[in-house]
Amino acid sequence: MIDFNFNFIINSSMLGVGLAMDAFSVSLANGLSEPCMGRRRQSAIAGVYAGFQFAMPMIGWICVHTIAQIFTGFQKFIPWIALVLLLYIGGKMLIEGIKNKDECPVCKKLSTSTLIIQGIATSIDALSVGFTIADYQVSMAFIASLIIAVVTFIICVGGLVIGRKFGTKLAGKASILGGVILIAIGFKIFFGV
Repeated sequence: MIDFNFNFIINSSMLGVGLAMDAFSVSLANGLSEPCMGRRRQSAIAGVYAGFQFAMPMIGWICVHTIAQIFTGFQKFIPWIALVLLLYIGGKMLIEGIKNKDECPVCKKLSTSTLIIQGIATSIDALSVGFTIADYQVSMAFIASLIIAVVTFIICVGGLVIGRKFGTKLAGKASILGGVILIAIGFKIFFGV
């Protein structure tokens, strides 16, 4: 049994920071490609990433306590899934950016399906956290996942704000840069760098 104490909060927060780095980079890319994004939209996008970062450790914890054998077999496919999803999204952004590189940027909104795919791709590695928190009771696993989600939300809002600022300055090249960032994240997850 794990006690709810200062170390628990710090450990969960640091875990959140580590898990949020991919989501931060994707947020940065999204801010670059959608420089006229408002605060409500930023909160919604960051909320999606935070929601996935909350759900994945909980799903991993549930799997450890119910169907651990299946989850262990699935774990080796996590880098492949993240790579394929981010290559697809990043490649699509890259192609759109190259086709429209001379045009003035139009504020094209990120589609819901793309946002969900990004959320899954950037949080799928958090499934493994279910193993690291397997000795927690369900309430502690829930609180740890909630802390991870809050940290992710804050970090992703920061990434969106930074991306928006640079997206406005980079104009037509922002989509190309965003696509390159997503592809790089895919390879980073795949190779475990």
